[in-house]
Amino acid sequence: MRKLPGGVLAMSSDLCRPHSRTLVDEYDVDAATGAARRRPWSFPVDLVSYVHQQEILSVLVPDVEAAEVEAMTAVRGASLGVRQSTNTILMVSPTAFGFNEQAAQDNSFMHVASAPGAGSELTRTVLREYAGLHHALTEVAGVQVEMYEHHLSHGTPDAVFPNNWFSTHAEGEGDGKVGEATMVLYPMKCPNRSAERRVETIQSLRSRFDYSKLVDMSGEEANKKYFEGTGVLVLDRINGTAYVDLSERADAGLAADWVEKIGYSNLVTFRSSDLRGSSVYHTNVMMAIGTGVAIVCAESVKDDRERQHLLASLRKTHEVVEISLKQQDSLCGNALEVEGGKGLPLMAMSTQAYRAFTDDQLRVIRRHVQDIVHAPIDTLERVGGGGVRCTLAELF
Repeated sequence: MRKLPGGVLAMSSDLCRPHSRTLVDEYDVDAATGAARRRPWSFPVDLVSYVHQQEILSVLVPDVEAAEVEAMTAVRGASLGVRQSTNTILMVSPTAFGFNEQAAQDNSFMHVASAPGAGSELTRTVLREYAGLHHALTEVAGVQVEMYEHHLSHGTPDAVFPNNWFSTHAEGEGDGKVGEATMVLYPMKCPNRSAERRVETIQSLRSRFDYSKLVDMSGEEANKKYFEGTGVLVLDRINGTAYVDLSERADAGLAADWVEKIGYSNLVTFRSSDLRGSSVYHTNVMMAIGTGVAIVCAESVKDDRERQHLLASLRKTHEVVEISLKQQDSLCGNALEVEGGKGLPLMAMSTQAYRAFTDDQLRVIRRHVQDIVHAPIDTLERVGGGGVRCTLAELF
């Protein structure tokens, strides 16, 4: 551990590994004699847990002795009071999940399946997988989940992927330039995805989480311009950089408008494709950004200048894990950093993605997080074409 200027405590991520776990005892100091005495009936506690319980401002870094540690994004965020990830997530139970013919027009990751509904094998299987993901996030990782549901009558087969129609942003985000707690509504390409923007859900979230500012971009649907939330936006929330893979679902003009309206400083745009040569439908399929580590399929960006610009921007602030097109197909890029119950970052992904990473790649990711949490959601991935990140909408 190392105490940095500004009162930030830098902790090595090794402290989160079983082989390096550190236990501490608590002592009382006699005011008169200065003698320290171990507290009676106290037991050793995990150091990382103790730091969290004492509400000490702390961050995880790969190496506390590194010369550049004070300039790391994790330390900078703590100093600014800005987080890359949140402990509170909105999820929508896949009670009416099904193959979405409208979305399949430009999502090559999707595969046809039987209709959903009571007694449907698809519904039973997806709900069983989803319960496992929910358990891993809440019971194992300590993430707070706000659970919503949808019904067949809503006509929203992809509602299980809620991060596309809205996003939330804390005051101070974007290098301190987001002026107030903000909720953004987005224009969706498919009509049955637009229907996911239910008024009662919006009102509930705004009142419960006090989003004083509402930016509504959904009117652009009338102009056939689309910009599908944190599906097309992969954000460096601390440094104020938005990464956007331009596609039918990510309009270049709306990307520039978003940066201006929200208050971000930098916009990095590019175009990418998958193994089949199809345009990648959402940015969050080919890349993810955590506090200290970024995952990206640079190979999918065919234009050399765009690819080099993307990598240079990421490397300025993050350690980068490059994945292959085959790994992208296994949804390795569809990961999300969340804040666990100990106040430290965790990387969430599907088991398919986890198994597709190499040991060296996983080792690099773990240098920046408390742990990696994963669950098998094979049916959701095969039928819906989206992974764990797609199922999680961040509530800041």
